[in-house]
Amino acid sequence: MPTISQLVIYPIKSCAGLSVEHATLTTAGLVYKGVGDREWMVVDPSGQFLTQREFSRMARIKPQVRDGLVSVTFPDMAALPLERRHLPEDATCLVAVWDDHVIATDCGDVAAAWFTQVIGTPCRLVRFRENVVRSTSTKWTGGVAAATRFADGYPLLAIGDASLADLNARLRAAGRDAVPMNRFRANLVIDGIDPFEEDYTATFKVGGALIAPVKPCSRCPIPSIDQASGMPGPDLLDILGTYRANARMDGAICFGMNCIVTEGEGAELCVGQELEAELAF
Repeated sequence: MPTISQLVIYPIKSCAGLSVEHATLTTAGLVYKGVGDREWMVVDPSGQFLTQREFSRMARIKPQVRDGLVSVTFPDMAALPLERRHLPEDATCLVAVWDDHVIATDCGDVAAAWFTQVIGTPCRLVRFRENVVRSTSTKWTGGVAAATRFADGYPLLAIGDASLADLNARLRAAGRDAVPMNRFRANLVIDGIDPFEEDYTATFKVGGALIAPVKPCSRCPIPSIDQASGMPGPDLLDILGTYRANARMDGAICFGMNCIVTEGEGAELCVGQELEAELAF
């Protein structure tokens, strides 16, 4: 029986993930102890989002959730508490995530100074506002409405353990080192399915919830970045490109599936939980 082997949230877009034993499933993504996936985001002074694509050291910015408090750390820097309540209602700004423009809450000058020092470029930290709905494209959902926070496009990313094992076998055959799952920044990692079975799954049923894989995840150079050191390594796209070009995505190299939640808002997920995979054919 397939099971959930990992649950990961990314409180700040493109910063380190937080591996958790349980999380609440919402239509906008996972929530852990009140902290939402991609609830925060770093932007440049014009409001454009920043990622590891340009600033690989962001991988070393690590979130912590303890006793209801959220903070981030970086080597040789004092931890920065992230205030989630009582921010001024007028501290709003317009930010951009790809083609979407969203009203967000600016987290203030202290946070801006901390992230500017860590990343090495002028930037500010913003938080997703609870009264904002960022809709996903319905092109890939069959017209089903869905939403996300600051994720690239969809609320969840699912990958099977066997898919990574398949890639690592190919890397070793090419004389390369294997890579861990954190290179691909999945939220939901599934054990007990065949390599790339997630590509052909209509729904994953977890308790009373249904998670629908809807769009292949096209890949940029971020998986080449060592998430522990923040240093770029050999680009994985040369190996992935030999067998993971997707005609449905105009030949883009894909690994993992973007998903939406079609039933089960508020369901609790946990590592080790069984699920059912209904194939699309």
